[in-house]
Amino acid sequence: MQQYIIQGWDGTDEKALERRMNARPAHLEGARKLKTTGHYVLGGAILNEEGKMIGSTMVLQFESKEQLQQWIDSEPYIIEKVWEKIDIRSFKVADV
Repeated sequence: MQQYIIQGWDGTDEKALERRMNARPAHLEGARKLKTTGHYVLGGAILNEEGKMIGSTMVLQFESKEQLQQWIDSEPYIIEKVWEKIDIRSFKVADV
């Protein structure tokens, strides 16, 4: 399976945290489903110096680019515009 590192940076407007918190239950449920199907490797929130969530990093793996696109099309943080900027790159977790 091809692995990907996804970094999503939250918006900085006054409603950004509210959008995140509203979408968070669906985002976490989606991550749990990805884990049960073997697509989730790891993930978590990016924090600023004050410990406030300002983005997310996920390492996911899919058999095809079509599966990756299906995830993109259904990810709540993308649909609900939590992430303002998204970077997706091919990645390989080190076998150590």
